[in-house]
Amino acid sequence: MKNIVEINKLHKSYFTPVETKVLKGVDLDITKGGITSIVGQSGSGKSTLMNIIGALDTPTSGQVIIKGNDISKMRRSELAQLRNQTIGFVFQFHYLLPEFNVMENVLLPKQLKNGNVSKKDQERAKELLDLVGLSDRIYSKSTQISGGQQQRTAIARALMNQPDIILADEPTGNLDSNTSAMIFKLFCKINLEFKTTFIIITHDDRIAQEANNIIEIKDGIIVRNDINPNPACIIG
Repeated sequence: MKNIVEINKLHKSYFTPVETKVLKGVDLDITKGGITSIVGQSGSGKSTLMNIIGALDTPTSGQVIIKGNDISKMRRSELAQLRNQTIGFVFQFHYLLPEFNVMENVLLPKQLKNGNVSKKDQERAKELLDLVGLSDRIYSKSTQISGGQQQRTAIARALMNQPDIILADEPTGNLDSNTSAMIFKLFCKINLEFKTTFIIITHDDRIAQEANNIIEIKDGIIVRNDINPNPACIIG
């Protein structure tokens, strides 16, 4: 199956002022339409890797290719377009605007991209909120819904621009085990329906073990790259 992300000899160091090597020659391919989990202890380099894949940070050296394009050769405007159209982000904290209702938060990517929202955008937002089980809360303020509902709103928002890839950094970190399981089932549903590629950083071993591919990073090096023979959902 075709790779949607290819990472070659990736190094990342921070100088503060002493050099700290965070990623040390990472080579990794991410399969298109799959669900990949990335695990590792705090400080292992997994969040740095995700930030580089998401064009939120730049490598010290090495190559990141997304959909056949080397992102190190892209201009700032092209990187912004990549983040806006190709990649969706889901974080541990939902970052919903408290003054907006659920619908308005989901529409925010379109509002920022186009300066306004169309009737078609509104229809898509309603479809996504129905997909994540929030069709009855679309006019509720984000502060009036539960933590699990807030995270589902954030997932719908991430899907608004129809991204090929969802990067999820500890998406269940603030949720209880039952809600965490529900969120992963939702990822699975989205993967199967839209063929969306998921890359999930998680400390939750139960979530990690349900992915199609399981990557472990230790001290900036990939020490495990396994194909799961019994994933929770079939590759999209």
